[in-house]
Amino acid sequence: MQLNKKILVALSGGVDSAVSAYLLQKEGYAVEGVFFRSWQNETELWKECPWKEDLDSARSVAEHLQIPFQVINFIDVYRQKVVDYLIEGYRSGQTPNPDVMCNRYIKFGILVEHMHQTGFDGLATGHYCQKTTVSGHFSLYEGSDSTKDQSYFLCLVQRSNLECVHFPLGTLTKKTVRQIAQEIGLPNAQRKDSQGICFLGSSNVPIQTFLEKYIPDQEGPIVHIDGRVLGTHRGLHRYTIGQRKGIGLPSNHDFEHYVVVAKDYTNGSLVVGFDHPTTQGLYATYAQIGFLNWLEEPPADGEVLLAKPRYRDHAQLITWQWKDKDTAAIEFHQSQRALAIGQVIAFYRKNCLIGGGIYQSIG
Repeated sequence: MQLNKKILVALSGGVDSAVSAYLLQKEGYAVEGVFFRSWQNETELWKECPWKEDLDSARSVAEHLQIPFQVINFIDVYRQKVVDYLIEGYRSGQTPNPDVMCNRYIKFGILVEHMHQTGFDGLATGHYCQKTTVSGHFSLYEGSDSTKDQSYFLCLVQRSNLECVHFPLGTLTKKTVRQIAQEIGLPNAQRKDSQGICFLGSSNVPIQTFLEKYIPDQEGPIVHIDGRVLGTHRGLHRYTIGQRKGIGLPSNHDFEHYVVVAKDYTNGSLVVGFDHPTTQGLYATYAQIGFLNWLEEPPADGEVLLAKPRYRDHAQLITWQWKDKDTAAIEFHQSQRALAIGQVIAFYRKNCLIGGGIYQSIG
């Protein structure tokens, strides 16, 4: 039993964080719940206020578990570190990942600071990630449930901020978590997982619906890789590399589909081609990585690692080469489809997360 050890659990309103709180409570920790406000303009943009539903769900979990519950306001720093980052990323032609930045700056940033300042011994979340400690050194590993593993989203978190963090779900499957929630009668046992923008918490708000409130459309030509103008697009920020649906171009060929292969901001053109492994710009073997963050010993020149080019991607073999202390070049052993500048890549030794970075260039 963990007598007198106080753990603050980030309750999001979902079942994962709720079961995490229960499991820690069962182990004997003194558990308290916290919900942080991250966004303030929902009522201006949308008819619904999803954060209020999340808050009500989180509060009902705390009441069910009979644990103290607090709500804290991170709106200003969240706007700066996550929302503005997302908007400016798309405005400049990159493909940002707000969930990764939320983890770096909010959940495992200022929330960790709040945890220390308010006298807690640790922070816990509902991430599917394993943490082990050997001889005083902790390491992060992929979650046992490969379909839910969320270690990727932790690759840019500063190591020092993970020292006191607990991941109670690391060895569990999602099915088991749901079963536990039902067995103990959690009020959100059947609540669906959030699939939308992290800070809006609603699967009913597509990313483009959000962006159009902040980035005005600017039409430009849709150009084939051979130079032919095929049509007109609404704005480059609306498209991602590898995108097939929503371009608005019929291929006029059986079993052929146009995909986005490049966005040229010098002349405002959207470049498309057929979805072939040989299509220039669609597949890449080399990339330059910056914004590097390390949770373990950094790799040496020539070291072969595993990498997840994006969340949900299978791990790929890469060879590492330092360019300077802040950037590196990687070579994928197999070419990768539709990599984009601004995306996050996570690095592993076997299933141990060692760090991550952001694509600066693709080649």
